[in-house]
Amino acid sequence: MRAVIQRVSEGSVTVDGTVVGTIGAGLLVLVGVEDADTLEDAQWLAAKITGLRIFSDNEGLMNRSVRDIDGGILAISQFTLHAATKKGNRPSFLRAAKPPVAVPLYEAFVAALGAELGKKIETGIFGADMKVALLNDGPVTIIIDTQNKE
Repeated sequence: MRAVIQRVSEGSVTVDGTVVGTIGAGLLVLVGVEDADTLEDAQWLAAKITGLRIFSDNEGLMNRSVRDIDGGILAISQFTLHAATKKGNRPSFLRAAKPPVAVPLYEAFVAALGAELGKKIETGIFGADMKVALLNDGPVTIIIDTQNKE
């Protein structure tokens, strides 16, 4: 799984003119699933994200996690995170998992996030044309790939 994590002051996702997910301060997480991903990857990634200390403490240092600030998480599926751009100008998405594999892993990831955070995770709609709005705080943006745990 590949995730782009953005610290936000607020975020929302709209589908067909209707807001389907919204948060205040917290994390907006774009997540892409590939065929090599497993349930263990989803659980590991959820624990890593909820434990990331990327929110400021009283001294202005990044020492607090989304749990520590009682923040929200907006998790949005995004297969384009697995785009291959080495050849030509049209990205290839062959590494992105097809829905029969991606949907259950995405749902397991969202459930694991909820269990780690202790609250409902806001989401978009898998496969829908979504309009994502966010106010990036910092900006702070982190990329994590479970196939390359660094």
